[in-house]
Amino acid sequence: MSVSRAPAAPLGACPPCDVILCGTCVADILVRPVPLTVAPGAGKLFHVDPIRVTTGGIVCNTGTAMARLGMKVAASSLVGTDVWGDVIRATLAGEGITTDALEARETVATSTTAVLIDPSGERSFAHHGGAPATIDLAFIRRQLPYFAAARLALVGYLGLLPALEADLTEALAEIRATGCMVALETAGSGGTLAQVAPALPLVDVYVPSLDEARHQTGLDDPRAIVACYRSHGAPGLVGVKLGTRGTLLSPNDGEWLEIPCVTAPGPVVDTTGAGDSLLAGLLTGLLRGMPPRDAGLLGAATAACCVTGLGATEGLRGFEETARLAGLPQ
Repeated sequence: MSVSRAPAAPLGACPPCDVILCGTCVADILVRPVPLTVAPGAGKLFHVDPIRVTTGGIVCNTGTAMARLGMKVAASSLVGTDVWGDVIRATLAGEGITTDALEARETVATSTTAVLIDPSGERSFAHHGGAPATIDLAFIRRQLPYFAAARLALVGYLGLLPALEADLTEALAEIRATGCMVALETAGSGGTLAQVAPALPLVDVYVPSLDEARHQTGLDDPRAIVACYRSHGAPGLVGVKLGTRGTLLSPNDGEWLEIPCVTAPGPVVDTTGAGDSLLAGLLTGLLRGMPPRDAGLLGAATAACCVTGLGATEGLRGFEETARLAGLPQ
């Protein structure tokens, strides 16, 4: 299965792009080291490493990875009119990602997470869902000219978009009506099968994690999970991310590809964003017209690069280096 179809003609002044990322975007504040097994106590001052601010969520994580891999990327989401919204906008723009479709709203705050990191690397999260949780069908309809200018839309995370999930099928139908293909991504619990099943006939690429797929289907076997999605009308490339066991992909009904993990090109520092990076490499490969197996290997190599840096984007690399790590011909 390939998604190398020519882009639809853009509406208005929206610049054409390879992919538009629609959904969660977050400002992450990284604080380390913070002992998580012993409470610091009230009124205490304790010293930490320099506090870092980075970005998270599918728009930032997968979008940045695809931009590093050479794709033309646009961001579609909601932020607040606060400093964290400015941070997200500036960070995305710095990666060459078009932010014209990034709406700012005064009535909600930007999504933020304080990530408390133990010396062992264990993490706890203080999270405010904020603006992306209010993305709804009306937002999608306002953004349709941007979708029309893209070859592919990646919508996510299912499970963290409560205002959209009841209207997910209608939203994806309207996106597809612009001529844009659709990929869907999950997070958290992954939502329910009742939410996702009616939308599956409209989805070209769907590769949830094993935990999220289990929650949706009640099944443990990856092939049975894919068969469940097929039984609900999923027509395109379907799969399951299996962590250190690799990825199972099914480009067509009855066709199976077992994609192994790729060895990281350095010490593993942080696994944050590995699944988002895998999806970024997979979609990049498909958009470049690669066979699904090669696209899957590019995804595995992108994830392998991701885990060598702190946060979801520090370890990412360019297309040539990532493809070489995947063992793909140059």
